[in-house]
Amino acid sequence: MDSPFLYNKYVTGHRFIGRKEDCAIMSNLLSQGENVVLWEPVGAGKKSVVHQTLTRMRVSGGRFVTGDITALDIRSNDAFIKRFGSAVIRLVASTPDEYAQTVARYLSGTHFVFDKTAYSNSDTILSTNWDLDDDDYKAVLRLPYMLAEDRKERIFMIIEEFQNLDLTEDGEKMFKLMESAIDEGRLAGNRGFSFIFIGSMYNAMRDIFVKRHFFYRRVERLRLSPVDEREIVEHIIKGFLASGKVIDRDLIGGACRLFKCNMFYINHFTSICDSLSKGYIMEPVLLEALETILSIHKGRFVAVMNDLTTFQVSLLKAIIDGYTKFSTAEVIRKYSLNSSANVRRVKDALMKKEILTFEGDDERPVIFDPLFEYWLKNSYFKNN
Repeated sequence: MDSPFLYNKYVTGHRFIGRKEDCAIMSNLLSQGENVVLWEPVGAGKKSVVHQTLTRMRVSGGRFVTGDITALDIRSNDAFIKRFGSAVIRLVASTPDEYAQTVARYLSGTHFVFDKTAYSNSDTILSTNWDLDDDDYKAVLRLPYMLAEDRKERIFMIIEEFQNLDLTEDGEKMFKLMESAIDEGRLAGNRGFSFIFIGSMYNAMRDIFVKRHFFYRRVERLRLSPVDEREIVEHIIKGFLASGKVIDRDLIGGACRLFKCNMFYINHFTSICDSLSKGYIMEPVLLEALETILSIHKGRFVAVMNDLTTFQVSLLKAIIDGYTKFSTAEVIRKYSLNSSANVRRVKDALMKKEILTFEGDDERPVIFDPLFEYWLKNSYFKNN
């Protein structure tokens, strides 16, 4: 059955709601040949915005090709550059002969070759005849710019979980090589290729792009705007009506606030409600759906808490209790945090674990996962 509440993949078209301005901004940036980066927590809708933008650009007559790779499992620069180069080549070639011709033409003089046996056995486009060096990396990073120029065609490459490149043996070297490729392309006046970097590890991405200033003035950050609660409510009501069901507007509004308008959780939650109900959806159905979604994610939440030190748990408890200043004598004493220096270490540790961040000049704590925050408040710390 074609469910209106999708949470297992990105959405476009009539399932995509809100963020029209975000899509317009991204479309303008890509049309001008700019590189774009998005970093938001898991479930925020990053891929939906990217693909909705690309869909609208195509509908408006835009001509381009798009590649999509992930760095989720990348732990070496060689592995990344092979994956990146192979994805670029697949955008312009589709047969073994075309792969061989493209590698021979554009990667001549490097240690890359097209090996028909390797391709036949493992679908590998880029094989090597020696250890890779920086010149090999540079050649692959220049490749999309050269192809875009020769083919007079725009190329966009999406790199998901971009922050994981920092987990390679020398992530900073790869960042600098990518910066150089961008600079060379701009110097040559080639605006036919754009990177689209996506990261779900908020603090790790901010560390790369803000604290360490990589890609400074080379990429534009797209900050996702909140999806308006009223739009979400209308989307859900229409989705239920399509299957002959009715739900109270106030109940859905409460769910939106509980999940802080996180579309992943809202769609997951309403999908469960849909499976549990017939006709008019009453409050008991929503409560059962909430218990169900909590049971699904509880194992993950327990694992997170079991991985924390006593100090880290204590600071989380202080946040759940509503405190925002953690170095005061009162908070340090009440939550046994030892000292203000220890508080700083604990805050840094929780940020590295991507549990929370601190926003604004007042360093207001923000827990990324709204369901995790609800579970902490109503289950884990309930009796403390």
